[in-house]
Amino acid sequence: MSPTPPPIICDTVAAARYVSVTPAAVRQWIRRGHVQHNGYDHAGRALVDLREVRAYLARRTPTTG
Repeated sequence: MSPTPPPIICDTVAAARYVSVTPAAVRQWIRRGHVQHNGYDHAGRALVDLREVRAYLARRTPTTG
């Protein structure tokens, strides 16, 4: 059994850019409990696990085929 990889912690702006949504969308996901909040950075921005953001987006995006 392989170990779980460590989280990739980044602020909401970086996470939003990575998954092509607005930072407000990521903050809304935090408020609604879809993505866990992991503290704040030095500028007061919420921190999230990028893997969790990608997983949530994959779950909510319908697949085509």
